Amino acid sequence: MKNSEITALSAEELQEKLNTEKANLQTMRFAHAISPLENPMKIRETKRLIARLSTEVRRREIEANS
Repeated sequence: MKNSEITALSAEELQEKLNTEKANLQTMRFAHAISPLENPMKIRETKRLIARLSTEVRRREIEANS
């Protein structure tokens, strides 16, 4: 997901996507601990997507307060 797509999301969609990706990351970590994932780089991509989403949430909070 590109940054332009993230900024186009509404606040509710952003929070929903963040929660979904966090759950997805946890599932992938559990699956990887039991048996190796076919593409373990997906874990890194998911972590980075979570960071991008969290950054956008925080940016909007700061804009709302100032």
